[in-house]
Amino acid sequence: MLVRAQEVVTDRDVLRPGWVETDADRIVAVGGGEPPRPADVDLEGSTVVPGFVDTHVHGGGGATFSDGTAEATRAAAALHLAHGTTTQVASLVSAPPETLRRQVEALADQVRDGLLAGIHLEGPWLAPERRGAHEPSALRAPDLAEVDAVLRLGGGTIRMVTIAPELPGALEAIRRVVDAGAVAAVGHTDGTYDDARAAIEAGARVATHLFNAMRPVHHREPGPVVALMEDERVTLEMITDGTHLHPALYRQVLAAAGPERISLVTDAMAAAGMADGDYRLGSLAVEVVDGVARLAGTDTIAGSTATMDQLFRFVLSHGGLERDAALRAAVQQTSVGPARALGLPRADLAPGAVADLVVLDPSWRVVRVMRKGSWVVAPTSAEAG
Repeated sequence: MLVRAQEVVTDRDVLRPGWVETDADRIVAVGGGEPPRPADVDLEGSTVVPGFVDTHVHGGGGATFSDGTAEATRAAAALHLAHGTTTQVASLVSAPPETLRRQVEALADQVRDGLLAGIHLEGPWLAPERRGAHEPSALRAPDLAEVDAVLRLGGGTIRMVTIAPELPGALEAIRRVVDAGAVAAVGHTDGTYDDARAAIEAGARVATHLFNAMRPVHHREPGPVVALMEDERVTLEMITDGTHLHPALYRQVLAAAGPERISLVTDAMAAAGMADGDYRLGSLAVEVVDGVARLAGTDTIAGSTATMDQLFRFVLSHGGLERDAALRAAVQQTSVGPARALGLPRADLAPGAVADLVVLDPSWRVVRVMRKGSWVVAPTSAEAG
């Protein structure tokens, strides 16, 4: 299939016009200017970008990955797919040992079936002081036997594990995660600058939602944020939904670290794509008011209701970059970088890559999505808003 568009955006180029040729589930050619033959699909007035990659998402469409059922996974994945997310890593919140094992076993099968790209364990090895929307009774220091057992149960499907590095046994747990072929991430931590440095030296390579649920920066104790930002080996997750972070903070990280090191994530929970109301995140009750999710009866943010197309638009609106640079940065931070950080298949518009495309209108709204070479249903204008 040969697709022509007014713009085709990669992390390096903005092609006007541009074209992408696919064969089965792969991209075979990409070019600028008019295509070498008449296009099968002409998207005049539209922009084509790679499929979005969300490496930190708990659910959506009224469903949560913590349920562990294929039905819940399909419902959540379908909601995010309609908004351009062609690759999703299911995030689990902290849970008791037996529940965690049951969830990992169920989701591992769904990864093997192709419903998901992997599993992210956000806990239970987190700091109580920075627990955010995690059940306090489920938090615990890493027990290496449990860490090894859960990783074995995942059978290679666990792509990332978030750990607070100051906990007893945390550094050895990080090494075990890395040795198992997964990515260790620093997050939900009350640790110091030195704790974060030690985690990086042990092999941690991702900052779980930078700034959020972390000891804040202080001029005499810079804390984990500065340690994570200054090490070029670390990918920096950011939740740019307009609630978790001020746009100025995003611009500062963008200027300091560059677009290649930022991975935008939704941290979305079941309410993504849904109306305000009452939901759950793991075992905790969540209230969503004006699109903002908080633990019931508190001011604690409980994930988000964002979709990846919203984060893409955030870069264009708040990044402080000229148009083409903003488009390239957005592609880098919503597709290319997240996939690279977790060792997932290449997520760019390039020969050999999976044929995952998102078509955006002039307002940067999703109008069409291709996943593995097949077009899927686009969202309605109300859902896309």
